[in-house]
Parts: sequence; structure tokens; C-alpha cells
Amino acid sequence: MGKSILAVVAGLIAWAVIGTVAGLIIRVSWPAYASVATEMNFTLPMLVVRLSIGAVATLATGLIATLIAPRSVLVRLIPGVILLALFIPQHIALWAKFPVWYHVTFLVSLVVLTWAGGAIATRSRMGSAR
Repeated sequence: MGKSILAVVAGLIAWAVIGTVAGLIIRVSWPAYASVATEMNFTLPMLVVRLSIGAVATLATGLIATLIAPRSVLVRLIPGVILLALFIPQHIALWAKFPVWYHVTFLVSLVVLTWAGGAIATRSRMGSAR
């Protein structure tokens, strides 16, 4: 149980670190992004980059959590469910700022990609055990 909790917490911390660092890099390296970030008036390429950062962070969440607690199937799922619970209120508050497809893609990806990251970790462990 303790290992599973640690795995979930580590995965969530990884999500926060990856998302924060990538967001800072985008703001510093893409002046047009930085100029609209406060108002959240993003162009389509900017929205795609934001979704890509979220996808990488979410895959890493499942991967890290599963590497720490590989025997727990729930560890693949719980971080994504927690992220979903945390982000639903934010997306409701920002509903008018982004297209519906953006909200749906981001929110659905949280659980799906966390699970996928866990599956990648499981496959890599199984492959290295051979």
C-alpha cells in the first residue's frame, strides 16, 4: 500500500515538474506564446504544443508510477483519475477560452495516457526480464 501511494505521488510530482518546466521553456523560447499566455489567446499551433506537453507529462506520470509499483494495476489508473478531478474545475472555469475539442482531448487524455504510460513501463520491464 505504501509503495502504491509513493508511486502515485511520484507520478503526480513528475507531471507537475514536466508541465512547469516545459511551460517555462515555451514561454522563454517562443515570444509570441509568451505575449498571449496571460490572456490565453492561443493560436492552433500553441494549443497543439500545450496538448503535447500535457501528453508527455501524462505518459511520464503513468510510466513513473508503474515503475515504482509495477504489480499494482490501480497505480496505472489512479494518477490519471486524480489529474482529471483536479483539472475538470479549471477547464470549466476556462471553458470559453478554448475550443471544445481542446478541453475534451486534454481531459480524456489524462486517464488514457496515464494508463498507456503504465503499459509502456510494464512492457519494458517484461522485455528486460527476458
